[in-house]
Amino acid sequence: MRPYFNRKKLFFIPLAIVAFGALAGLVVMTLWNALMPVIFHLGVITFWQALGIFVLCKILFGFGKGGHGGWRGKGPWMRGRMEERFKNMTPEEREKFKAKWEERCGHGRWGHHHDYAPFGAEWDKKAPEAEQTAE
Repeated sequence: MRPYFNRKKLFFIPLAIVAFGALAGLVVMTLWNALMPVIFHLGVITFWQALGIFVLCKILFGFGKGGHGGWRGKGPWMRGRMEERFKNMTPEEREKFKAKWEERCGHGRWGHHHDYAPFGAEWDKKAPEAEQTAE
């Protein structure tokens, strides 16, 4: 049986990391030097400063776990988890679940959010009480 990682792959991984870093630094430097001095009257930067900015942005904003932002960013495992739950529901529970989401999110793909109550009817009932205690 062949080992999964052989020496060629182990040599290629650091080389790929260095190449990606060089490309990222070059792209950041080029974009910064083309845009920032003209738009914000800032100075030009060197390759190493651009690489530092790139690393700082990655530390502050994340390393890109893929997917979209918001609830869609949970990944395909979340979809599988919801499908599993939906599969285990009785037909009555499915209809109740669909009705609840239709109530929350509107009808159809784009929905009608003009009558949207984000926390359900319970929130609407509690709101006047909260206003009275605040006075």
